[in-house]
Amino acid sequence: MVYRGGLENRFGLTANGGSNPSPSAKNNRFVDKQYIEIGIWAGTIGLVFAILWYTGNLVKLRNYILQTREELRKCTWPTWDELKGSTVLVFISILLLGVFTVAIDYGLVLFVNMMVRVKG
Repeated sequence: MVYRGGLENRFGLTANGGSNPSPSAKNNRFVDKQYIEIGIWAGTIGLVFAILWYTGNLVKLRNYILQTREELRKCTWPTWDELKGSTVLVFISILLLGVFTVAIDYGLVLFVNMMVRVKG
């Protein structure tokens, strides 16, 4: 019996992708490899979790997160107008620093070229 367009063909579990050959010809290695890989990852994550729990580091992580949240609640955050003003100030400062750097670089290039002409 030949099945075309069935579940097996859509997921590439047949030998040639076109028909349903005998069960011994099916390529189940991909499925097996997938389950093995998932099992290895689940075991690794479970082992790390168990180690962290046993050593008490999960409690430390929880306390760190709670303390960080508490400290962030105490912070004063800028208003929208303050944020826009600071952004404009930073933009202008970067622009001025860039212009200054280009001007100094250009001046040094002119100076070096002048010294090469005088010496040459």
